[in-house]
Amino acid sequence: MLTAIEIEALFLSLKVALLASAACLLPAIGVAWVLSRTTWPGRSVLNVIAHAPLVLPPVVIGYLLLLTFGVRGPVGAWLDQTFGIRLVFSSAGAVLAAAVMAFPLMVRAVRLSLEAVDQGLELAARTLGATRLDAFLTVTLPLMLPGILAGAIMAFAASLGEFGATITFASNVEGETRTLPLAIYTATQVPDGDAAALRLVLIAITMSLAALALSEAVERWVRRTIYGA
Repeated sequence: MLTAIEIEALFLSLKVALLASAACLLPAIGVAWVLSRTTWPGRSVLNVIAHAPLVLPPVVIGYLLLLTFGVRGPVGAWLDQTFGIRLVFSSAGAVLAAAVMAFPLMVRAVRLSLEAVDQGLELAARTLGATRLDAFLTVTLPLMLPGILAGAIMAFAASLGEFGATITFASNVEGETRTLPLAIYTATQVPDGDAAALRLVLIAITMSLAALALSEAVERWVRRTIYGA
């Protein structure tokens, strides 16, 4: 049986993961399109920045977020003074940290799907009078759907397991930023917390494996529906 605090951490993790995945979606599609469909001198720089969270330690990402979005950071100070919004020590900060860490996974999935789309279909739509936006929305986007859905589910799974950037930027505040990984860490730091840690670990493993299985199932379903494969 889970305690009230553990249930709270579980539902907070689901909330953070859902919001982080949703926050990643449109920027990831935009960046993937720019990297796949355009050629300009700064594209390689954008590619490096977009995928940096994959190779940098999560603590580094959390520290950079703290420097940027903290109350003394350029963006954080502006948000605080203008709108009274403070991301540090808040669930919104946990969403931001999770979204940044999950972003490259979604970009890669969407980009691979976009690169598999036959550009001849887009050109055919253009010759029939469709604008560039119409061709993207009616031809390219539906064909990208498997990658978008797979990327969204992978981002959700990654957000569920995010730890380093979250604890560095948003801290470990019970009921506010203590997601499932942070709750596991907290349980290991208190006497007789092994049982609670094991319960939470089993839940985390189950949720992560379920997300991976769902990603595969959704991708196969979309491919059968759209491509008839």
